[in-house]
Amino acid sequence: MRSGRPINGAVWALGTMSGTSLDGVDAAMVLTDGERILEFGPTAYRPYSADEQATIRAALGQWPGDPEVEPAAAVVENAHAEVMARFSGAEIAGFHGQTLAHDPQGRGTHQAGNGDLLARTLGLPVVWDFRSADVAMGGQGAPLAPFYHFALARHIGAEQPIAILNLGGVGNVTWIDPRQTAPEQAGALLAFDTGPANAPLNDLMLRLTGRAVDEGGALAATGRADAALIDRFLTHPYFYRMPPKSLDRNDFHAALDVGHLSPADAAATLTAAIAAAVARGAEHFPTPISRLLVTGGGRHNATLMAELSERLRIAAEPVEAAGLDGDMLEAQAFAFLAVRVARGLATSGPMTTGVAALVGGGRVSRP
Repeated sequence: MRSGRPINGAVWALGTMSGTSLDGVDAAMVLTDGERILEFGPTAYRPYSADEQATIRAALGQWPGDPEVEPAAAVVENAHAEVMARFSGAEIAGFHGQTLAHDPQGRGTHQAGNGDLLARTLGLPVVWDFRSADVAMGGQGAPLAPFYHFALARHIGAEQPIAILNLGGVGNVTWIDPRQTAPEQAGALLAFDTGPANAPLNDLMLRLTGRAVDEGGALAATGRADAALIDRFLTHPYFYRMPPKSLDRNDFHAALDVGHLSPADAAATLTAAIAAAVARGAEHFPTPISRLLVTGGGRHNATLMAELSERLRIAAEPVEAAGLDGDMLEAQAFAFLAVRVARGLATSGPMTTGVAALVGGGRVSRP
């Protein structure tokens, strides 16, 4: 791709992800043809400083042209350029950017960061703006990892339906039938956002301790969940919508008001609410799953993992149990999707984002 040649076989692709938890930028390389995963490559992580996090946080909910967007975009672009420059050997890169606002039924979707700038800086073709085409065609624009999840299920040799649950700022789940031969096939995938995940819990911990994490679920483990609040939370209209469906980071702020609770009980309630939302979402799975693999920061929360296992009545396992890297899975996904875009393959479809037809999203910027 450096010379502009088309991608026909497998290439090393570099992908990045900066999620709604606002912790930093993950970067990872994958050897792939956009259909199979042949090899996992090196990875890197570049945390955001407290000041950088504050700059991005100030822009959450804003749209292009709003006052805080330009400073946030500069932070995102600089951090990505810094971590991506550490890699060599990539022929193409996938740059997700930082989601600031997501309103697929209204104003659309907004990821800060310009792929043109990164392509010039890195001297590498960069695929970016993955979500806009899907939203423009009536889709939710999220989640986008399911086509990669399908490749992972086949890569690990799954023979029966499994689910991959990503617990980042927002939770999303992919139900996968690896007996199908391609993610585009009917019955291969169902994907949707389950509800809030780490975002409200991280926000609570940031207010309480100045550090945006309940390490290992330790605080939640000492508290008692408010069952009545969780029951009210589950009456939110979102849970009555059929998937595919997606959320913005802040959609559940009012429904998860734990300000009247003690810190431990607040953490326990938010943790239980995450698992309750996933369990409600699992009611939509076409068939029962043989395995629940959890990726994202939430898999490190032992209290949350126990809640998931209890409510879904199946062991919640970190993806590492299947030989995968939960810290880098989403970055790998955008490396994989970049190759699919370059090959003209679909990146989303009716059962992953609700779009009317298969869509190959993403713009390609060349150096």
